Amino acid sequence: MQNFQCYQLSLGAVRMVRPLIEGIEVHDRDLGRQLRRCLSSVPLNIAEGSRSSGKNRQARYANAMGSARESTACLQTAEALGYLGADELPAAVDRLDHIVAILFKLCR
Repeated sequence: MQNFQCYQLSLGAVRMVRPLIEGIEVHDRDLGRQLRRCLSSVPLNIAEGSRSSGKNRQARYANAMGSARESTACLQTAEALGYLGADELPAAVDRLDHIVAILFKLCR
């Protein structure tokens, strides 16, 4: 059940971050593309992991966790470069941190 909740949260994160990606791409197309790729990797790997078993399941969830962390880093980098305001990050970063926490438990 946790994997379904995590999957739903990850889709919510994609919806939440989409307008931020569009804003980033105005300034830095490459950073926007990287964020789009790593962010979309989160629900895709969660879905794949939910139908895997053993070490394959752990590997997919670990990949999703790494992509969620990379997504946070992209957002924070965009803010540091002045592409986003600091007030635009907290909700998205909190959502991604929540996803990482669930995935950490699922990897064990």
